Amino acid sequence: MKRILSISTVTSHLWVQWILLGSMLLNTFMVYPNIFHDIPNSLNTAMEFMKVASPHTYFPPLGFMSWVTGVAAILFSWRYKNARVLIIGSVLMMFAEGAASVIWEWPRNEIMFIEGSAVHATEVLQQAYDEFIIVHWFRLLCNAAGSILIFLGFLRVARLNEVKSERG
Repeated sequence: MKRILSISTVTSHLWVQWILLGSMLLNTFMVYPNIFHDIPNSLNTAMEFMKVASPHTYFPPLGFMSWVTGVAAILFSWRYKNARVLIIGSVLMMFAEGAASVIWEWPRNEIMFIEGSAVHATEVLQQAYDEFIIVHWFRLLCNAAGSILIFLGFLRVARLNEVKSERG
């Protein structure tokens, strides 16, 4: 049962990580170029388009799931010393990404997408974008590192479970 819980929680965290990484890559290379190509006009178009759902309705719950599955993976795979550091590293990367989002990006999102050009001059919106995108690249790197670390941790847990299964 312990082996099933360890591999299941590590796999769950890996799955959530890959969904997050794919989503961030999609945002980076497809969504953001469209949103930010002609500030403030493109921001106004984006705000009109994202009235029902936006990245903010998607990423915070998924990021929280990454934390939950990551902590569960740490707890249930603690006995795998070779994988422990990798799994903890993955979760720390996700905590760093989440902290950067809450502390740095969310205030800029409010400037660009909630207050927008009705409150701020084009220069302020452009500055908010310039600051936002720098932190976005940091977040993307944290996410990629976290995804690589949990993948390596998953491989180690899977191999160790395989060896234990063969021994009986």
